[in-house]
Amino acid sequence: MNLVSAFFCSSIGRKIIMAVTGLILIGFVAGHLVGNLQVFQHPDHINGYAQFLHNLGPLLWAARIVIIGSVVLHIWAATALTLENNAARGTVPYGVSHTIRATLASRAMRVTGYIVLAFLLYHLAHFTLGLVQSDTFKETAPLDHYLMKSDYRVAGFVVVKAGTDVPNVHSMVVLGFQKPVVSLFYIVAVGLLSFHLLHGIDSLFQTLGLRSEKWAACLRRAAIVFCLVYFLGNLAIPGAVLAGKLKPQASTVAAAHR
Repeated sequence: MNLVSAFFCSSIGRKIIMAVTGLILIGFVAGHLVGNLQVFQHPDHINGYAQFLHNLGPLLWAARIVIIGSVVLHIWAATALTLENNAARGTVPYGVSHTIRATLASRAMRVTGYIVLAFLLYHLAHFTLGLVQSDTFKETAPLDHYLMKSDYRVAGFVVVKAGTDVPNVHSMVVLGFQKPVVSLFYIVAVGLLSFHLLHGIDSLFQTLGLRSEKWAACLRRAAIVFCLVYFLGNLAIPGAVLAGKLKPQASTVAAAHR
C-alpha cells in the first residue's frame, strides 16, 4: 500500500499515470471517430454500430468506467504536477524565460485540456444523454427509431439482424449538427483537442521511455499527421451536415410530420 501511495505522490508516478491514461484516451478518441464516420454510409451502418455497442451491456459499462477513470486520473495528475511545478518555482521569476523553447501546443496544454473537458461534458449531454438535443429532433418522435434494412456485421459475424428496431443515431447526429452554432463549437473544440493531442503524444512516448533522439523527428511528424487526420475526420461530419451533404432519411422525416 505504501508503494502505491508513494507512486501516486511522486512526480514520476504522476507522469506515468498521465502517459498511460493519455494512451487509453487517444485509443478511445481514435476508435470513436472511426465509428462516427460510418454516418457517411447507409444509416444501417452507424445505427447498427450503436446498437451493437448497446448490446455489449456490462462490457460497454466496463469500458465506460475505464474511460471515465482515465479522464479523472489524467486531470488529477495534470493538476497535481502543475501545482507541484508552481510550488517548486516559487515566486522568484526566472532570470531568462525558457518558454521560447517550448512549443505552443505544450504551453497551451492546461487551457486546451480544460476546454476539451467542457467539450466532452457537452458532447455526452448532447448525443449520449440527449439532454441538449436539437429542437428538430425532439419534435420528430419517429426519428427516434429506425428499422434495420440489412444485417450489421462485425468481423464477419451478424451482431444486429435486419428488421431490428434500433435508435436512429444517424438522424440524431445529422439533426444535432444542423445548428451552425453547435457545429462551430464542435469544430473549434475538436481543433483544440487535436492541438492538445499533438503535445500529449510526444510527452507520453518520452515519459514511457519510447522516444529517442534517433527517431524523435519521425515521431513528431507521425503525431502531426495523426492529429491532422483526426481533426479533418471530425470536421467532415458537421461540415457535411452544414453543406447539406448529410441529411436525415426523407421517408422518416415525412412520417414525422404526418
